[in-house]
Amino acid sequence: MMNRIDMKRKLELCLAVVALVIAMSSFARADVVTEWNQNAQQALLTAKTSPVVSTRVLAIMRVAMFDAVNGIERRYTPIHVDFDAPPGASRRAAAIQAAYATLVKLFPSQKSTLDAQRDASLNSIASEEAVENSQSIARGIEWGQQVADDILAWRSTDGFTPAPPPFFGGTDVGQWRPTPPRFLPGALPQWAHMTPWAMSSPDQFRPLGPPALTSDQYAADVNEVKEIGSNSSATRTADQTQIAVFWTGNAPAYWNRAATAISDQRHLTLSENARLFALLNVGMADAQIACWDAKYAYVFWRPITAIRLASTDDNPNTIEDPSWTPLIVTPNFPEYPSGHASVSNAAATVLGAYFGNNAAFTLTSEVLPGVIRSYNSFTQAAEEAFNARIYGGIHFRAACRDAQLQGIQIGGFVMANIAQSAKGKRTGQINHQHPQGQISGDGENSGNDQ
Repeated sequence: MMNRIDMKRKLELCLAVVALVIAMSSFARADVVTEWNQNAQQALLTAKTSPVVSTRVLAIMRVAMFDAVNGIERRYTPIHVDFDAPPGASRRAAAIQAAYATLVKLFPSQKSTLDAQRDASLNSIASEEAVENSQSIARGIEWGQQVADDILAWRSTDGFTPAPPPFFGGTDVGQWRPTPPRFLPGALPQWAHMTPWAMSSPDQFRPLGPPALTSDQYAADVNEVKEIGSNSSATRTADQTQIAVFWTGNAPAYWNRAATAISDQRHLTLSENARLFALLNVGMADAQIACWDAKYAYVFWRPITAIRLASTDDNPNTIEDPSWTPLIVTPNFPEYPSGHASVSNAAATVLGAYFGNNAAFTLTSEVLPGVIRSYNSFTQAAEEAFNARIYGGIHFRAACRDAQLQGIQIGGFVMANIAQSAKGKRTGQINHQHPQGQISGDGENSGNDQ
């Protein structure tokens, strides 16, 4: 009889443990940080937001979510918001509201979708299983909105608006000018002067500049891209062609998906995810600003211009081809350095520092539905993004190499200086009397880049 009772108790205990594990697994899957990562990517895709503008959108949302969660916990130094959260505020409700409030401001035309997503998120944490009481949720919503408002006010005067006059470059040898097929002016020149997130200034990590037109390095770079990046290249492999096209999508969104996949594998907590995604997106946002600073400082011509006008460069080792055309359409901004290489290496550096470099993951691209590419490390993916721009015929190797170093430096700088362990310190933005600028609808600005 005693054995049966013991067995019954053991069975009940096992069932209770299994139920707890299932509940905990369900909670992990319902992490609001990664949930709103998906919502943000959907908003970007719907609005057809350019990769450049996406870095700002994602950083605004991610910093708001981090400062909302961290303002309740005080585990790390704040990125911007250093005032006190109301006692007992729900961390999850604060994160949800911070994400919602920033996105609905940046994507006002998607308000009905974002409203439904917010309601679903809040309902999930108000359920019996989640054990969140109404007062805690209400305080979390209030706090999340307060944080979002402060972040939005801060970034409303960061230089994104008003847009400057159209930029057309110049006609000197080596100078960027509008390129075929649409001959658009330079996209987003204001990014070169935008207020950074972590850096002290946009030119803090400015590279030394492209190689001299008469140098052997320049000739080697021109001849490489002329051969492998041509629309009719006989040496580019099928896989290299796929890589070039695959990476024409929204790279910042790719890296957020990679982070989500590894976060799910490693079962990160809400607090860990809030910090991870803030670091990742601040790193990419600052890499984008630093890259644009250099682009509009050096104003270097694209391969399509350089190859078609090679007879003017005074380099005996380059040969003009007036009809040369790249595999992919040349983006409408100066060539040096590469945005993809800078942003991707900043992302890889942050994720490698957080998880360790050797992490297996896959990526998909909105421009190649159904194609899945696999990686064994973050640097492998970043290296592929680097080479994609050469395979596509839109960048020289020097631009990708120098951008790679720039991204690594910025990623390391962010990891060493942003959202550090608090240890009793409360440092952050002191002045919250922000001048009011225009920010509504900024996520729906495509950036006018082809």
